[in-house]
Amino acid sequence: MDQQQAPRFFIHGPSPFVRLIVFSTLSLALMASDSKFSYLTPVRDALTVALQPLQVVANSPFVLYKNIGDYFTAQQALRNELYRLKKQAIFQSIQVQAMQSLKGENDQLRTLMQASKVSSQQSRLAEIMHTGRDPFSHKVIVNIGAENHVLAGQAVVDGAGVIGQVTRVFPYSSEVTLLTDKTLSIPIQVERNALRAISFGHGRDNVVNLPYLPANVDIQKGDKLVTSGIDGIYPAGLAVAMVDSVKTNVSSPFAQIIAKPMAGIQNHRQVLILLSDTENLVAKDIQQVLSADAQKQSDLKQKSEKGNDAKP
Repeated sequence: MDQQQAPRFFIHGPSPFVRLIVFSTLSLALMASDSKFSYLTPVRDALTVALQPLQVVANSPFVLYKNIGDYFTAQQALRNELYRLKKQAIFQSIQVQAMQSLKGENDQLRTLMQASKVSSQQSRLAEIMHTGRDPFSHKVIVNIGAENHVLAGQAVVDGAGVIGQVTRVFPYSSEVTLLTDKTLSIPIQVERNALRAISFGHGRDNVVNLPYLPANVDIQKGDKLVTSGIDGIYPAGLAVAMVDSVKTNVSSPFAQIIAKPMAGIQNHRQVLILLSDTENLVAKDIQQVLSADAQKQSDLKQKSEKGNDAKP
C-alpha cells in the first residue's frame, strides 16, 4: 500500500531563487524595450502626476521649517539694516548742521573782510569766546588782548555796523561792551538830515534809545543812525541802528525814540577791532622817525666813503 502524504495547509509557489530569475529577466526585458520603444513614458508621467500630492505633503514640514527660518532671518536683517540707516541718518544730520554752521561763519568772515577793505582804518579780526559773567550787562569776551596790541576804547564792528567798544583788556583776551549795554553811549547822527545825538543802550532789551531830544525833533521811523565821528573813537559813517519807534507824551517835553541795532550783536562770532586814530598817528610817527634815522645813517655812510676815497 502506498504511503499517504500529509495534506499541505499552504500552497507554496516557485522557490525564491526562481522568482529572482524570473523577475530579473522581466525587468531587463522591460528596460531594454522601454529604452528602445519608450512606451513606458506615459506611464511614468501618470505616476508622477499621481504621486505629486504625496510629495508635497511629505515635503511640507521641511518647507515650513525653511520658511519660518527665512522669515526670522529676514526680520533680523531688516532690524539691523534699519538700525544702521537710523545711525547713518543721525550722523549725516550732524554733519549737515556742522556744514551749515561753517558756511555761516565763512559768509560772516567774507563780509568782515569786505568791510575791512572798505574801511580806511586798520583792524584786527577777533572771535567771541563767551558772554560776560554778569547776566544784567551786555558784554562779551573776545580771544585777543594786549599781546595782540588791543587797547581799551577801540571800536568793535562787524560787516553790518557797530557792535560796541573794548572796555577792558587782558593779556590774551578782551572785554567788549555791546552798544545795547546801559553804560555805553555812542555819538550818532541821522543819515537823512545829519542831526546829531547820542545813543544809549537800553540795558534790558537788545535796543538803544535816544533820550533828551525834544518832542518836535525831526526823526522818523526807519531813519538810519550812523556814527558822527566827533568822539575820535568811532569812524564817521558806520551804521549803528535803525529807528523803530518815535513816541511823544504831552506830559513830557522829550520824545521817546527807540532804535534797533543793525549789527549782528546776538548772531555772529567773528568781529573786527578797529585801531584808534591816536594809535594810527603814533604808528605813523614811529615809522617817520625810523625812516629819518635810516636816511641819516645812509648819508653818514656815504660821507664816510667819500672821505676815505679823498685820502691819498
